[in-house]
Amino acid sequence: SIASADMDLNQLEAFLTAQTKKQGGITSDQAAVIAKFWKNHRTSIHESLINQSRWDNALKNMNWRVDLKSQLRHIDQINTPVAIVEMEVGKNGQ
Repeated sequence: SIASADMDLNQLEAFLTAQTKKQGGITSDQAAVIAKFWKNHRTSIHESLINQSRWDNALKNMNWRVDLKSQLRHIDQINTPVAIVEMEVGKNGQ
C-alpha cells in the first residue's frame, strides 16, 4: 500500500498509525522500522515499480513541426496546416 500510493512522510505516518491501532495490526516498533526503511529506499522502490510497469519499448526522442502548403493546384488547399511528427522508440536501458 505504501509503495503503490508513493506515500509522502505525512501519509506514511498516518497510515502506520492506523495500522498500529487496528486489531491484529503491527507494533509501534515495526512501524518505526517500516518508516525508516521507506525513508531510505523510497526513490529506488518507486523507480523499480515504474520499470516493472513499462512495456519493452520506450520513447527515446520526438521531433515535430507544422508545415503550411503555399502552392497547390486548387486554391482551397493553400495554407492547410500539416503536422509532421517523428518518434524514436527503443528498448529500456539501451
